[in-house]
Amino acid sequence: MELRPLVMCFALCVVYATSKPTEKKDRVHHDELLSNRDHDDGDNFDYDHEAFLGQEEAKTFDQLTPEESKERLGMLVERIDEDKDGFVSVEEMKRWIKHAQKRWIYDDVDRQWTGHDLNGDGLVSWEEYKNATYGYILDDPDPEDGFSYRQMMSRDERRFKMADLNTDGKANKEEFTAFLHPEEYDHMKDIVVLETMEDIDKNGDGFIDLDEYIGDMYNQEGDPSEPEWVKTEREQFTEFRDKNKDGKMDKDETRDWILPSDYDHADAEAKHLVYESDTDKDGVLTREEIVDNEKLFTNDVPVSLQYMSTRTIKFKCFG
Repeated sequence: MELRPLVMCFALCVVYATSKPTEKKDRVHHDELLSNRDHDDGDNFDYDHEAFLGQEEAKTFDQLTPEESKERLGMLVERIDEDKDGFVSVEEMKRWIKHAQKRWIYDDVDRQWTGHDLNGDGLVSWEEYKNATYGYILDDPDPEDGFSYRQMMSRDERRFKMADLNTDGKANKEEFTAFLHPEEYDHMKDIVVLETMEDIDKNGDGFIDLDEYIGDMYNQEGDPSEPEWVKTEREQFTEFRDKNKDGKMDKDETRDWILPSDYDHADAEAKHLVYESDTDKDGVLTREEIVDNEKLFTNDVPVSLQYMSTRTIKFKCFG
C-alpha cells in the first residue's frame, strides 16, 4: 500500500474521532501533579519519592537494598549539582524534579532523534527534519495534493527557527526538544499561542470569537441538543476568557487561557526537600545531607520488610 493513501486514511480517522459532539477538546497546558500519592510525611514519604525520582524510577529504588539505594542516590546528587560546587540549591533541586517528571518527553525525543539526525553529526538540521518528515510530499508533482501538509511544513519551519537559539539552522538535543515540545519552554510559549490561534481563528481576523472558541471544542452538526459543558464553556468565555469584554480573545487573553499560571508543584517540593534535609540550615544541601536523609528521597522501607510483606500477602491470598 502506498504511504500517501495510508496517511490520508489515518487523518480522516483522526478528524472523525475528534469531531464527536460529546467530546471536549482541551487546549490548556497544565503542569501535571508530581504524584498521585497523599503528601503526608507523618504517614510515609511516597509522594516525595515519586516527586524526586518519577514514578517508574521510584519503583526501581523500592527494590534496592538500603546500601544500593544510598549508592545510587549519591550518584544522582552529582547530576543534580549542575555547577559542581558541592552543593544542591533549591533551583537545582527544582530543575531536577522537573526533569524527573518529564522523562517521557526525553524518551520521545530520543526515539525521534535517530530518525532525523541523518548524517550522524549529533545535530538535526531543518533540511534533515524536512526531508525525513515531508520528503514524499515535496516530490509530489500535484500542487493541490498534500496542500495541508505543506502548510504544516511551513509551521514546523517557523517553530524550528524559534527553537534554534543560535540561528545556525541546526538543532542540538535541547533545541530539538524545544521544537517537539514547545509548551515546556518559556521562550517557545509565543509559538504555542500563535499556533493555537491559527487553528481556531477560522475567519482569519487574528482573534478568537465565541463561535470559534466553541466550534473548536464542539461539533454541533447532527446534535441539536447542546451538552451542559458547552453552555458552561460559553459562560467561561464571556465571564473569564474575554477579559476586556470586546467579544473576542486576543493574543494575551489566549495565552492566559491555554498557558495558565498554575501552582508550581516542583518549586514547592524542592523547597520542602531542602528544608527537611538541610541539617546546618545554610539553604543548600551537601551530598552527605541528602544521603543521610535517604528515607525522604528514595526509600523508607527496608527491602527485607518489602519481601516479608509480599510473602504475607501471598500466604493470606492462597492460605
